[in-house]
Amino acid sequence: MTKNDGASRIAVLISFSGEGGVERMVLNLVEGFAARGHRVDLLAIRADSAHLGDLPDGVTLVDLGVRHSGLSIFPLARYLRRVRPVALLAAKDRAIRAAVIARRLAGTDTRIVGRLGTNLSAALEGRAGISRWLRVAPMRWIYPAVDKVVCVSEGVLEDTARLAGLTPGQLCVIRNPVVTPRLAALAAEAVDHPWAHDGSVPLILAAGRLTEQKDFDTLVRAFSQLRTRIQARLVILGDGRLRAKLRDRIEALGLVDAVAMPGFTPNPYAWMARADLFVLSSAWEGSPNVLTEALALGVPSVSTDCPSGPREVLAGGRFGRLVPVGDAEAMANAMAATLTAPLPEDLLKGAVSAYHRDASASAYLVALGVERATE
Repeated sequence: MTKNDGASRIAVLISFSGEGGVERMVLNLVEGFAARGHRVDLLAIRADSAHLGDLPDGVTLVDLGVRHSGLSIFPLARYLRRVRPVALLAAKDRAIRAAVIARRLAGTDTRIVGRLGTNLSAALEGRAGISRWLRVAPMRWIYPAVDKVVCVSEGVLEDTARLAGLTPGQLCVIRNPVVTPRLAALAAEAVDHPWAHDGSVPLILAAGRLTEQKDFDTLVRAFSQLRTRIQARLVILGDGRLRAKLRDRIEALGLVDAVAMPGFTPNPYAWMARADLFVLSSAWEGSPNVLTEALALGVPSVSTDCPSGPREVLAGGRFGRLVPVGDAEAMANAMAATLTAPLPEDLLKGAVSAYHRDASASAYLVALGVERATE
């Protein structure tokens, strides 16, 4: 529980570089802050995002007029000097760096809290030494000046502490604000696709950007193996540069009639609510929002045991089977077992209570120093 000592002006800095989970999670937080009576200035880099169409009362969009975090330093410093918010939440690594430098230029005492949502070591695996150094070295130089670094999972916290050389007191874990008041309403919306209304064949769902990180190639290969035992259909929501390569794999495995890729879908929850199984096939994550959303809707799930987050969300396998990254056979076996004996819907929904928007927003407000924690 927290105590609200009066409305405060909070700034939130984020680069809207895509339609992904980070943007949605930050906007969920902003809504949570506003719902608790705080005024929020949303400082936007790339302010032309589709995410920004409907902001709640109490939230003011401030377009910094730049398209890269590195270019935001001077407009951000001017904002801090003029407005002097009590606290600033910076989402993503480059925004955190910009915020620290801008505060120094502005000469203000605004409290800075950074949010990290990726296991950086896993993301940088295989990169050249100089590329890794360019990402990690600035963290060691700049992050000690951040008042608090919020990590979305224990795995991200451990990784960040190691890379940035931070002490335990500078870090904390706050779960993502995944479960929102509107989730059920969005899940109830119609889906314009015949598979969503045909309960005779199990429907398997996956969602995310079509990139190496999400490793949908392993999922498609696992689905091909599953189809030798169970007639099922697979829907992959999302878009990305590997779309053509993934389509080629689907064609080579003779799965064209059993796999659909509708592209980016503004409301994946309507699909999710109609799925018999959700699968996360990622090579790495920070805290997988789509997996959390699936559980919140009571959808049985399977996930890779990737760094980091799925093991925490699924409580070590209690709420869904975990399989090794890149292991198509193990994934196929887990999918078959889950379709055969799914966990109860109420059990799955109860597993993600810490990921509700208001619980997350309350914890962030304590980290930002604008509310006090109470027992």
